Amino acid sequence: MKIITCYKLVPEEQDISVNGDGSIDTNKAAPKINPFDLNAVEAGVQIKSMVEGSQLTALSVGGKTLDNPKARKDILSRGPDDLTLVVDEQFDALLPHQTARVLASAARKCEFDLILCGDGSGDLFAQQVGMQLGELLSVNTINAVSKIVAATETTLTVERALDDEVEVLEIALPAVISVSADINEPQIPSMKTILAAAKKPVTNLTTEDLEMAALPKLVDAISVVAPKQAERAQVIVEGDDEAQIAAFADHLRKALN
Repeated sequence: MKIITCYKLVPEEQDISVNGDGSIDTNKAAPKINPFDLNAVEAGVQIKSMVEGSQLTALSVGGKTLDNPKARKDILSRGPDDLTLVVDEQFDALLPHQTARVLASAARKCEFDLILCGDGSGDLFAQQVGMQLGELLSVNTINAVSKIVAATETTLTVERALDDEVEVLEIALPAVISVSADINEPQIPSMKTILAAAKKPVTNLTTEDLEMAALPKLVDAISVVAPKQAERAQVIVEGDDEAQIAAFADHLRKALN
């Protein structure tokens, strides 16, 4: 089975700062693998172990940040056999519909039986890329997969945990699935796998290789800002007699209303 697991680099949360106007400053934030995509990688490793002879490829599109050696070694140390990158400055900060189109073109070049995505990304969390990718490739597509039950060369059996029930679905391959964050606990790479990652092959695809049409501009990203923080009233009620408890309850009612 030819498995592709897609991933994205996002800014490290602890390094992000918020400007006075609410805009987000990521200039000092180091790139890291989107946490939700780590679940997809781990699921890919699990499926690979179920079907003998499977090949697991990590795939990403983006700007020059993807050239980061540490990020490359990080993804390859987590189980993929090889890495395919589409690096171009025009692919930096793509919107979901654009990312899906570039990934679809790259996936056709790589060939695949199964593509795995995280349910969303740590920056936009639009939860659209996997679904749009499957539509563009005209293959079976499903999201919110919470468990991999079984896998063969032609089918994949999965569970989806819904509000009041669990679905068990058998999906004919080829397919695209998006996995939920609770599907597994991504393993921490060992020193051995980190050292071995440096020897794994990396393929770089260009826009010419993809032979894709210009990306459509269906929507415009106007701004990304932090939510406004409500000012704290800093009301302190001291004591525990009935009058003070009543005053405390009154403040709570006002705050909730």
